[in-house]
Amino acid sequence: MRVLITGGAGFVGSHLCDRLLAEGHQVVAVDNLITRSAENIAHLRDNPDFTFLDHDVNQPIHFVGELDAVMHLASLPSPVDYLEMPIETLAVGAYGTHNALELARAKRAQFLLASTSEVYGDPLVHPQPEEYWGNVNPIGPRGVYDESKRFAEALTMAYHRARGVRTHIARIFNTYGPRMRLDDGRVVPNFVRQALSGEPLTVYDDGSRTRSFCYVSDLVEGLYRLLLSDEALPVNLGNPAEMTVLEFAQAVLRISGSDAGIAFVTPKDERTKDDPQTRQPDISRARAVLGWEPRVTLEEGLSKTIESFRVRV
Repeated sequence: MRVLITGGAGFVGSHLCDRLLAEGHQVVAVDNLITRSAENIAHLRDNPDFTFLDHDVNQPIHFVGELDAVMHLASLPSPVDYLEMPIETLAVGAYGTHNALELARAKRAQFLLASTSEVYGDPLVHPQPEEYWGNVNPIGPRGVYDESKRFAEALTMAYHRARGVRTHIARIFNTYGPRMRLDDGRVVPNFVRQALSGEPLTVYDDGSRTRSFCYVSDLVEGLYRLLLSDEALPVNLGNPAEMTVLEFAQAVLRISGSDAGIAFVTPKDERTKDDPQTRQPDISRARAVLGWEPRVTLEEGLSKTIESFRVRV
């Protein structure tokens, strides 16, 4: 296949490029590098099956030649980014998704949307199945990201029903691995950077919020299987092994060999406003329709992630 990936230079996007190329496909990565991620694809520049387009997907995407699939990963999922660039975050969910869908329609290609577990907001149902409609504050500071993805899902299903586009929707839960930005603002790079720098790990409040961490190679496997499937309804892709943020901080300290300790902090700003108290995917649909579930243990995944960060801290 020839696959176009928006956000192809990002953390997940670059790993997806690697996987598709390894499977023998041609890859076109589209990215405006707004999150400074060019180094993620530097190793692919000389690959004859790889093409990079420096382009803002909020503008129409013009591509000459056939495409078999469009995978729309372009977004601003980092709290650092969506709090600093709220309008751009909403725009890529709206205009960016529309332009990617229009490209897929014009090329008669299938379309995959990388959505997020954030569509569930601060959930009142636990664990979260795809049938749950969520509990999102649309006017809160993090609502710009949540609502951008909720709109993107609605638009994707509208193109599926009204335009006959073959579509897929992946709801991605917390994912980690090499190539995450050091200043990403999310819990994994924050904790790993602090541990390797000898700084106490900053745990908000009492650390009782829960998350479920999926290693990036497992996620990419799920995305690839979803692309090859006939499933049009949203599919949760994440690791159901739930743990508290405090437990995760302790795991980072242990695996990294750091004695930096933990600092409990009550944020004075809006960084944790509407922060989900719990997060755990119900992956029954992924198991049933994709035959997929995570394989990489936290010990293995964190070890690889920490080693990749050591040379950058």
